[in-house]
Amino acid sequence: MQTTTLLAGIPAENASLFHRMPLSVGDPAAWIQVDDETTVIVRDIEVDRARRQLTANHFGSPGEYAPAGGLSPDRATATAQAVAEFLARKKIASIQTDRTLPFIFAWHIQQAGIEIAYNADLGVIDRRSKSDRELECLQTAQEMTQRAMELACRTIAASTANASGQLVHEGELLTSERVKAIAAQFFLEHNFAMEHGSIVATAPEVADCHHAGAGPLRTEVPIVVDLFPRDLSSRYWGDCTRTVVHGQASEEVKHMHAAVVQAKAAATAALRVGNTGDAVHQASTDVLLDRGYPLSRGTVTDHPSIQHGTGHGIGLEIHEPILLDDGGPEILPNEVLTIEPGLYGRKVGGVRVEDMVAATTDGPVVFGTLHQGLDWK
Repeated sequence: MQTTTLLAGIPAENASLFHRMPLSVGDPAAWIQVDDETTVIVRDIEVDRARRQLTANHFGSPGEYAPAGGLSPDRATATAQAVAEFLARKKIASIQTDRTLPFIFAWHIQQAGIEIAYNADLGVIDRRSKSDRELECLQTAQEMTQRAMELACRTIAASTANASGQLVHEGELLTSERVKAIAAQFFLEHNFAMEHGSIVATAPEVADCHHAGAGPLRTEVPIVVDLFPRDLSSRYWGDCTRTVVHGQASEEVKHMHAAVVQAKAAATAALRVGNTGDAVHQASTDVLLDRGYPLSRGTVTDHPSIQHGTGHGIGLEIHEPILLDDGGPEILPNEVLTIEPGLYGRKVGGVRVEDMVAATTDGPVVFGTLHQGLDWK
């Protein structure tokens, strides 16, 4: 029985498509597999580059598959029309596709009388287990992320405090925005980009665990720094979080930090092939509950609480399946995930520590050995 698979969209934006045809172009394209034969459709000016960089049986442009009425001058429409015409010429009755197929392609294919079946695993399962090359790309991205993290945390720790307790660096107030800019400049110089921004947050805003942070930073208050850049050369992401305290941390913050580090160690030990994301999350959560911290999913609290899952998959996208959370499925060989337990409250602030970990057949492998403590002097 003939099987036809279609992935389509803009490769520079669609990670599932880019995974199949790693060509970083900003125009619509399509990858079509009919049984064992693969066809790539890209703009005419990209065809030669596609031939040089990709492996496929056939390469073509929309103009080669123009329907009887011609192609639209709009690039996206023209590519969708060409894909529908290609399928019609091949007498394809039905195709399977993934969650990312743009509706413009689906509409034109359906207008040609071709059935579309959604495959929930397509573009997910094949990306979860990383190849050796992908593992190297992620390790490289994480190493650079950790270098920027050390720069950011040491900058905070080396600052001075003014009479109001605000941090001063090189004669000016050290703000969340300045620390983000220091990291962004570092990444820019190394061909990385903070496409989704970053987090440098303290109390009370950090009680919302995804608040980006704003304004002056203060002494003796925990500051959560979360950096997640993309390596522009490989398109893979790094993701690392540390918590730094300028000056003396309170006993409460030390207790929070110790609990988070212990929870992270428990989750890392549980990140084994064949175990589940649910079990990894429970290993982390059990530690925090045992240390006296309550669950508070979806509600910001005054006092420290557990507000999120333990981690997520990472690769060509910053957030990929699976989640290390309630109901998380079985972990696959060479799956790479973040482990990032945290505690957050308006009054005392937040603590989060995060690393990237690969689940290998020999056990969990943590990418990097960056300092986890609160003191970065």
